Amino acid sequence: MWASATDSVEQNSLQTYIVHVKMSDNQVFTHSEDLKSWYQSFLSTTTASSNEPPHIMCSYRNVVTGFAAKLSLADVKAMEKKDGFVAARPQRVLSLHTTHTPNFLGLHQNLGFWNSSNYGKGVIIGVLDTGIFPNHPSFSDEGMPSPPAKWKGKCKLNSTFSCNNKLIGVRNFVSAETEIAFDDDGHGTHTASTAARNFVKGANVFGNANGTAVDSDILAAMDAAIEEGVDVLSLSLGGISNPCYDDSIALGAFSAMQKGIFVSCSAGNRGPINASLANDAPWILTVGASTMDRSIRATALLGNTEEFNGESLFQPKDFLSTLLPLVYPRSNSSRITQTAPLCGTGSLNNTDVVGKVVICEVGGSTSRIAKGQTVKDAGGAAMILITPESRALLKSSHPDWSVAAIKSAIMTTADQLNLANKPILDERLLPANIFAIGAGHVNPSRANDPGLVYDVQPDEYILYLCGLNYTNRQISVITQQSVNCSVVSTIPEAQLNYPSFAITLGSTNQTNTRTVTNVGKATSTYTVEIVPPQGVDVRVTPSRLDFTEMNQKITYQVTFRKSITGRNTTSAQGFLRWTSVKHIVRSPISVIFK
Repeated sequence: MWASATDSVEQNSLQTYIVHVKMSDNQVFTHSEDLKSWYQSFLSTTTASSNEPPHIMCSYRNVVTGFAAKLSLADVKAMEKKDGFVAARPQRVLSLHTTHTPNFLGLHQNLGFWNSSNYGKGVIIGVLDTGIFPNHPSFSDEGMPSPPAKWKGKCKLNSTFSCNNKLIGVRNFVSAETEIAFDDDGHGTHTASTAARNFVKGANVFGNANGTAVDSDILAAMDAAIEEGVDVLSLSLGGISNPCYDDSIALGAFSAMQKGIFVSCSAGNRGPINASLANDAPWILTVGASTMDRSIRATALLGNTEEFNGESLFQPKDFLSTLLPLVYPRSNSSRITQTAPLCGTGSLNNTDVVGKVVICEVGGSTSRIAKGQTVKDAGGAAMILITPESRALLKSSHPDWSVAAIKSAIMTTADQLNLANKPILDERLLPANIFAIGAGHVNPSRANDPGLVYDVQPDEYILYLCGLNYTNRQISVITQQSVNCSVVSTIPEAQLNYPSFAITLGSTNQTNTRTVTNVGKATSTYTVEIVPPQGVDVRVTPSRLDFTEMNQKITYQVTFRKSITGRNTTSAQGFLRWTSVKHIVRSPISVIFK
């Protein structure tokens, strides 16, 4: 009797489900309310013993065909019998991923790629996070033009704050919260100011990452971002890796990719070991942190009494109460060298920084510690480091590139060596392996001119998904279209035209095919260099690629086989790279032995 009563409670208790449905070929909804009414038809008109009837929480239009609703298990079972139903699952809780500003990006305000790309002008970046402090100086719109005409977003702030030409939209998608999207956590302000900052005249801010979000709300935010016209989506959250059809971020990112929106997600807080990634769908750029994953808070107090939380290893207890002036050594004077914003050795000799807080740009040939010494030698009292972002710059510099091409450019030009020309180290101060470093450390200037790219069109991912042995129904959840894998070509997972190689190698040789597109000089020749994983023989055919025009495509094959030489590990790593007079196009190789 007790068991049956418990079963009855479980059957009728409500929780939030994400429901995927399928439209018939002739169904078209021009208005969101009509679409929601159709979604409503999937809900039960009667309810059992629950005091709360089933109801829709979020209606999706762009990321998936479906909705989030408060349902009982009995409601879901009844829904399964209706035409058009595809799948339903309870929503999941996703964790924020703590990240810190990458080091040594080499982006400088007055020279190089950042300047030549016009600072990403006109690119709309959507950041899904804990909210934002709209009055933070990173979001000042001084010198900013009006938002692009395609922008259709909303600004949901109270009467005290408003959006502007820099912060053009703010919305809250947390179902149980107020509509005002203030950042109680700090994580959102940090990630937004990294990706879409203005030049800060006051102070820098770094946030702490704590908290969670449910994936039904994340889907709602991605849905709105697509609808409102963003060019880049940045998400620093996720859960454990799930199949793509069961991963809300992967689903939303696929729809964004189909519309030419670049999606960048954090790699997660686990690892670095094999299979420890979050957000690992191939249409997402998965980004790991390159600094320590820890927040050591310090507070900057400005003269107008505003306070901003940041990070500093220097934590004295006896700060003077006197406020110090800020100085940013821009190259707008003949007396100031071009390297002054980078705080290189001797670059501040002609700048009055005595007793002041100096704002220095990350990058150049000077390490962060050496920058601090430069400030100290010039008489400065303190230093604040600032770092911009790269994804939006590539989108601005190459608006005709696909999402896959941008991702390829970032991966194949990444650094494996630090500024001292030594291997990048992991958290144990050992040379970072492929599970820790991935393709390498982003180098925005080189990514702007990669020479070759590995391109993938949206429909090609269907062949890849069929090759994963997903069912037709599971693939339709991802692609929002009918798919029949029995009548389309399929490719094994390792055959996706991806800029790296992940191989599970047994006694049988494996041959993978890749196609590269020339985006560099029209007439150019590339030769291959191979550093094989230990215990693996690697052969590339052809070993030379001769291009005669821009956007020309050439296909090559890579064969992997176990070598006679011994191995004493379960995995190995190496790389191949195509080299021309100007470019190096590098692809990492990861091999798991079975």
